[in-house]
Amino acid sequence: MSENKKSSLGKKLFTVITFALTAGILIYFLFSTNGIAELGATMKTLKIRWLLLALLCTVIGWFIEGIVLHIFCRHFDHAWSYHNSFTIGMVGVLYNAITPFSTGEPIQVIAMRDMDMDTGMATSIIAVKSLTYQIITVFYALVMMVMKLHYFQQNVSNFSFLTVIGLLANGASIAIVMLFMVSEKLTDKILRAVLHVLSKYKMCKHPDERYERIHAHLQIFHDASKIMGNTWKLNLTAAAFITLQITLSSFIPYFIYRSFNLRGAHISTMIAAQVFVSMVSAFVPLPGSSGAAELSFSAFFGPYFSQKTMIPAIILWRIITCYINIAFSGIYVYISNLKKGAAPTPEP
Repeated sequence: MSENKKSSLGKKLFTVITFALTAGILIYFLFSTNGIAELGATMKTLKIRWLLLALLCTVIGWFIEGIVLHIFCRHFDHAWSYHNSFTIGMVGVLYNAITPFSTGEPIQVIAMRDMDMDTGMATSIIAVKSLTYQIITVFYALVMMVMKLHYFQQNVSNFSFLTVIGLLANGASIAIVMLFMVSEKLTDKILRAVLHVLSKYKMCKHPDERYERIHAHLQIFHDASKIMGNTWKLNLTAAAFITLQITLSSFIPYFIYRSFNLRGAHISTMIAAQVFVSMVSAFVPLPGSSGAAELSFSAFFGPYFSQKTMIPAIILWRIITCYINIAFSGIYVYISNLKKGAAPTPEP
């Protein structure tokens, strides 16, 4: 079998396995918790208008994702279209949901490269965008912690432990990305070390040529990062849209809560709970943070839902925040690939 055929088979196998794993986790959760029966029993009494509002938040979030990417991409390429930005956003939504550790960013870089953007520049754009998102998430969580600390300490078991773990994980990720962006010497040393190891075990032919090619992309990556780092208007505009995106996604549990015809919960407290759920479950090495997301939701939203409504609420929340994302972005990316005859799928 030729190398191209092996690579193509590997890509298809990777995609099939990740989709199957994600679907398997959903099916297991639905049947092991009797989730389908409980959801079916409550469907007749649900207020659909609230679920439509929750769905609207998700849909608006897709377009905001495209806008944020467009802000950064147009800064370097004035001919870059919003359609390209939206497509890259959908690639990220899809692969963040179906791959371990939510590794959508590398696939976005591959897709941007296929759209004729330099790999180093694409990497810089995705890195800055992801860094901005994480910084705002941590800041959001810290503000909410100060505002709602007493409430969550009284109502959520192990609140301090969960939030500290989430803050440390996000903080470490931010520090690593920033270190790579500002330290050219560090990235050069790591590149040389990796190529040396790969060459030693016969996994990389012509390491010197490979070094020169990758180093050229890294130089563009650092140059682009410096430009974006020094453009405050650009970063503030992107930060404003990302803040709006996080806020809208944090409204979703409240709308689900109201769909059960429940009242009494303060909307700001439920927004805070969703921010903590996102932060705590973000670094779980399973597709879509499966398992951790459900457990986090149960922990932080336990005071709002009864034992009878908790499982249906979790199912609705996952459908709106994860599985609809997978369905729409998967179809969109597939159709886009058919039109251009290429697929931004990762090497396994």
